[in-house]
Amino acid sequence: MLTVDYDLLDVRPGMTVLDLGCGEGRHAFEAHRRGAHVVAVDWGVSEVTTTRQWLGAIAEAGEAPAGARYEVVRGDLRHLPVPDASVDRVIASEVLEHIPDDARAMAEIARVLKPGGRVAVTVPRFGPERVCWALSDAYHANEGGHVRIYRGDVLRARLSVAGLVPGAQHHAHALHAPFWWLRCALGVDRDAAVVRAYHRLLVWDLTRRPWLTRTAERLLDPLIGKSLVVYATRPALPPAQGVLPEREKTAAAR
Repeated sequence: MLTVDYDLLDVRPGMTVLDLGCGEGRHAFEAHRRGAHVVAVDWGVSEVTTTRQWLGAIAEAGEAPAGARYEVVRGDLRHLPVPDASVDRVIASEVLEHIPDDARAMAEIARVLKPGGRVAVTVPRFGPERVCWALSDAYHANEGGHVRIYRGDVLRARLSVAGLVPGAQHHAHALHAPFWWLRCALGVDRDAAVVRAYHRLLVWDLTRRPWLTRTAERLLDPLIGKSLVVYATRPALPPAQGVLPEREKTAAAR
């Protein structure tokens, strides 16, 4: 289940793609299949192990083009083990809401991106997330849980402060919002029959992708999409002072 639109992110073969808070690797897998050099980072030991195993399986099965590479590392998003200006694309999906010092994490994203590089940030959308918080403390108030709810304008402003230029945005996973409302209302740790039934529907939708549910989600995403996705760019460096771009050098010589 992908939250990021890879066409909007513009992932191409040979690019270095950093997947932050990779979880079990869903976004890393797609970037690898598209021929990127994927660097997947997570703090969780089990997440790093699972992602490495699955990326290896994808490579062994020949599902990634020749030249595609990957590495999986355990790391802190506030202190990324990545050199300055070394990454073409960054994915930070459903992770910033877990980090108390999100400003530091956004500054790290800006630091590692190459000039002109792009990031896709996804967070729980304010409306659906606020309903979950109102229904259940257990949903978010736990170790490693959600520490904030982002409004879209606030997220864009914080990305700007970090030195990034926010651009396109959209919402995703409308069918997942009612599932989480049900879980929160009935108890996130309770194995309720209606929650199990809804989960089977989501799995069926994920594996079969029928026209009916795909159309319904596309229509509902602007209204109750569970995730907000914002794309931002690190500005390209201006020409160094006193150094003319190549085209201007040519014109000046004439």
